[in-house]
Amino acid sequence: MSVVEPGSAGAGLVQRVKDILLKPGPTWDAIDGERPTVASLYTGYIMPLAAIPAIAQAIGMTVFGAGAFGIVLKWSPVTAVVQAVLMYGLSLAMVYVLALIIDGLAPSFGGAKDQNQALKVAAYSYTAAWVAGIFSIFPALLILGLVGLYSLFLLYLGLPKLMKAPQDKALPYTGVVILVALVISIIVAMVLGSVATLTGAGRGMMDGAQVSGTVKLPGGEGSVDLGKLQAAAKAIENSEAVTATDPDSLKAYLPASIAGFTRTEVSGSTASAAGIEGSQAEAQYTRGESNLKLKVTDIGQAGALASIAGAVNMTSSKETATGYEKTGVVNGRMTQESYDRQARSGEYSVLVGERFMVEASGNGVTMDELKAAVDAVGISRLEAAAKG
Repeated sequence: MSVVEPGSAGAGLVQRVKDILLKPGPTWDAIDGERPTVASLYTGYIMPLAAIPAIAQAIGMTVFGAGAFGIVLKWSPVTAVVQAVLMYGLSLAMVYVLALIIDGLAPSFGGAKDQNQALKVAAYSYTAAWVAGIFSIFPALLILGLVGLYSLFLLYLGLPKLMKAPQDKALPYTGVVILVALVISIIVAMVLGSVATLTGAGRGMMDGAQVSGTVKLPGGEGSVDLGKLQAAAKAIENSEAVTATDPDSLKAYLPASIAGFTRTEVSGSTASAAGIEGSQAEAQYTRGESNLKLKVTDIGQAGALASIAGAVNMTSSKETATGYEKTGVVNGRMTQESYDRQARSGEYSVLVGERFMVEASGNGVTMDELKAAVDAVGISRLEAAAKG
């Protein structure tokens, strides 16, 4: 039996993605009995999914751009295509290299060498990271790339099952593979010219087991709580698909004025990739020579996966001669902020209800004013909308 055949590019592929993300235990059981060829696994699963982050990033950086301290960088169409092709090609190579490493390490952890099984582990474990690439379509949501860390959960669950390693070897086996995967990711990030890299237990062999332990993240301060990952996986198993909020409805969250700033322009848009749609509304405000932009983004169906971010305990900070950058959790919500005191420009964003991202950026402003702008959207209303 080969991967998701027949119709690998259609309903079969979509169903397999949903199954491995929402029902990983029984899905790994099914995968264990499959014997796809390398070609069918690549064409039927790896290649379609690996395209998601490459395409989403190209769209996001071409249409919306990214920046800090009031400077927005956008890619030209040519740059976007070149980066997408390079990222895609390296992603395909990464899977195969990781499979070779998984296979080579198997005997060291009491497992059995099997290149076919190792390739399946690598391919299906990467699913969450590929799907999380959808957030690249809105550069302001890049912090949600942390959702891709759910792949650690999938790897932790699949390794002992497919590679026939003893259960007591599962955690160290997973840890070594994760370290190798991180090294590979850093190399790829360097090739792509990136400045940062955002990079599992359940049923079957692990039925009824309570997962514990943490995996440390490189750089800054942070870890992934495997127990929380397990809880998050269970919580989203029965989650229902949601439709992204209409942009006109999102506009209603953007006030006419904020602390002396008057709204001069308001707009809305939608974007989609791999069948997952998101929406966004943004408004421009001015006060004399100062200006401020306020955005509200609904990540729609991808919101269910955003709950996985709760398993990540991550803080980072960077001080410069004139400003700072911070990432962390405030009042239970993931936040990012950056500010240049000399230029009096910065950004502040908050993930609300594990579904909405609210972001304020401006020039000639204080950080307190940016935070006030985010609060003016009505965080409690958005949290209620996320639950509804």
